[in-house]
Amino acid sequence: MSYPFDVTRTDPGPTPPPSGGSPTSALAALLVLTGLHASAPAGDQPQWGERDSRNMVSAERGLPTDCDPQTGRNLRWVADLGTSTYSTPVIARGRVLIGTNNGEPRDPRHRGDRAVLMCLEESSGRLVWQLVVPKLPECPYLDCPGVGLTSSPTVDGDRVYLVNNRAEVMCLDLAGLADGNDGPFRDESRHAAPPGEEPVPPGARDGDILWVTDLRREVQAYPHDSANISVLVRGDHLYVSIPNGVDHTHRHRPSPRAPGLVVLDKHTGRRVAQDDTGIGARVFHSTFSSASFGVVAGRPLVFYGGGDGVVYAFEALSAAPPATAGPAGLKVAWSFDCDPAAPKENISQYQGNRRTSPSSIVGMPVFHGDRIYVAAGGDPWHGKRECWLVCIDATGTGDVTRTAAVWTYPLERHCISTPSVTEDGLVFIADMGRMLHAVDARTGRACWTQELDGEVWGSTLVADGKVYVGTHRGTLWVLRAGRTKEVLGSTNLGRPIHTTPVAATAFSTWRP
Repeated sequence: MSYPFDVTRTDPGPTPPPSGGSPTSALAALLVLTGLHASAPAGDQPQWGERDSRNMVSAERGLPTDCDPQTGRNLRWVADLGTSTYSTPVIARGRVLIGTNNGEPRDPRHRGDRAVLMCLEESSGRLVWQLVVPKLPECPYLDCPGVGLTSSPTVDGDRVYLVNNRAEVMCLDLAGLADGNDGPFRDESRHAAPPGEEPVPPGARDGDILWVTDLRREVQAYPHDSANISVLVRGDHLYVSIPNGVDHTHRHRPSPRAPGLVVLDKHTGRRVAQDDTGIGARVFHSTFSSASFGVVAGRPLVFYGGGDGVVYAFEALSAAPPATAGPAGLKVAWSFDCDPAAPKENISQYQGNRRTSPSSIVGMPVFHGDRIYVAAGGDPWHGKRECWLVCIDATGTGDVTRTAAVWTYPLERHCISTPSVTEDGLVFIADMGRMLHAVDARTGRACWTQELDGEVWGSTLVADGKVYVGTHRGTLWVLRAGRTKEVLGSTNLGRPIHTTPVAATAFSTWRP
């Protein structure tokens, strides 16, 4: 999961915001800013991470160790995106969906700063349709200028679920408007028009919105920088983290009563449940982590990494309450404070303190073998620089802060990545200290580290016995995914990589 930059950033660089394959085998990794996308094999990858655990480990085989954009070696096709891309692609039913900005407009009817979701043909990279969303006009800290759409969509059947830059949860038709406007939402032209501008009649290459739930209206969410959320689908329910944080002063929380996690009916967008943890008042900067899922001793649990540095395990809903009953409360199965010694009162005074501050969680909690693996610590732009990887026993009940820590592993500096956990007992994670770590999943001890050439804004992919990771300096690194370090290859794309590589099977035709 990538993380958009804070608009207070002053360091140089472009404005950000999270080898030999066979003819039927190539790496499916969309590399930001360059717009490169090479298609690839494994099953579909319809959401961020394998299955619902959020673990970016693929069963794909025969993947390359490098590529050459100049000659096209190991690249199946190249597709132009915008000028800034933070959304990791998903691949489903012959389509690739990826969020970007409107720096290079595909449709001359839509010009200016916009968020864009592109739907591309998986076999060729051809644009099938796009969804264009105007920016929030009130304040640049609500919806970062130039960043575009940072969330990764989730595909479930022929439906696409997305949290857009305006903190709206959207359900889209995977086919777009080419097969007609399915509704019940039918005002796509008005939705795509900024305030004060005339609507543009939609066409066959526009997205088809089925329903919209505005989290700003529904739960008073107050997004900060970007709504960087990936929707988790379980049965008839959508689990959605609430993009909620501080205002432009970075010292005031306009919506302290907002929940951290809501559950929506995937057919209608109706809110059916939410947490009552009071997290809104404790979020140090903003919420960027998304929910994951696992079954522990027969209990279906939804895991959530809070902007307060706490991992929460909620009992998954078995059935939705009646529409007349209002939203139900999500029951907390357990909670684990990743930084219990951190300040808990008057947290705003620590925004500029690089030694002492509360912690937050940006990457997603990964469930594997009755354990949770997650990175926590200081925020990249606010608070302390310290960060660490935590392994949590997921079998407890109640406040398990004192009892459930299996191990902690210190990272180099700030980490906004989601770890990858392998079946043979390794955890891979990269940080903004330019370091890739291979950690023993049982003991928490380092097997090896590799210094990279830049900060890592995305996450690792483990596939085909290899670990793939991209850097802010534009290099896609490939190393052996084993206990002994071996660099297999690297390719510099010339532009920053802020997303996570993805592996998936390429299909030549649309599969309805």
